[in-house]
Amino acid sequence: MMVKEVAELAGISVRTLHHYDEIGLLHPSQTTEAGYRIYTDEDLAKLQQILYFRELGFPLKQIRQIVSSTDFDRMEAMELHHKLLLEKRIRLERMIETLEKTMKHEKGEINMSNQEKFAGFDFSSNPYEQEARERWGDQAVDESNAKLGSLSKSEQTKLEEEMNAIYRKLAALRQLSPESDEAQEAIGEWYRFLNRLGSYSLEAFKGLGQMYVDDERFTRNIDKFGEGLAVFMRDAMAEYADRRN
Repeated sequence: MMVKEVAELAGISVRTLHHYDEIGLLHPSQTTEAGYRIYTDEDLAKLQQILYFRELGFPLKQIRQIVSSTDFDRMEAMELHHKLLLEKRIRLERMIETLEKTMKHEKGEINMSNQEKFAGFDFSSNPYEQEARERWGDQAVDESNAKLGSLSKSEQTKLEEEMNAIYRKLAALRQLSPESDEAQEAIGEWYRFLNRLGSYSLEAFKGLGQMYVDDERFTRNIDKFGEGLAVFMRDAMAEYADRRN
C-alpha cells in the first residue's frame, strides 16, 4: 500500500508516517523506482502495534525500543494490549459514571461528596508503562539502582570512582572505531562492572546503550566526560553484544 492509503486506513496523517520513518520507528519495506514508499502487510502489523502503544500513552522513543527488540513477541504484546485496554475501559467507565453523577449534582438532583467527585481520576503514574517496563524495559537499571541504594556511603563512593574511571577510559578512546580491540576491551570492562550491580543479558546491555542516546538525560551526563561519548558507547556496546550472541 502507498503511504496515503495507509494513512487513510489507520486514521493518521501522511506526515505522521513520514515522521515514523525518519526516526526509525517504522520504515516501509519497499520503495518504487520513483522513490514512493510501499508498505507491506508486515509493516501494517507493526503499525498496529505502534498505535496500540500510543493509545496507552507510551512515548515514541520507548515504542521504538520495544518493537525493535530482538525478543519482542507480537502475540505477547497483543495479549498485554488486550489486558491493559480492558483496564483502561474500566477506568474510563468509572470516570464517565463520575461525570454523569456530577452533572446530576450540578442540576440539584443528587448530592456528591468531594471524594466522589474525583472517583476514577489517577494521574500519579502510568500503570501501562510500568507493566511494559517489566517485560521489555529497563528493569536491570532499576535493579542496579536498588543495589546501589543498599550500599554504605563509602562503598557507593568507591563504585562511583570506578565507574568514572571507566567512563574516562572510554572517553579517551572515543575517536577510535567502536569495533577496535581497544574499544571492545574497555566496553567489556563496563559490561562486567554493570553485572556486578545487576543482571544484564547481552541484549539488555545493547538496549541500555541505545538508551544512552535516546534519553537525553543519559546523553547529557555521559557526554560530560567527552562530547560524543554516549554515541560511541552505544555503538561499542552493540558490537560487543552482537559478537557474543
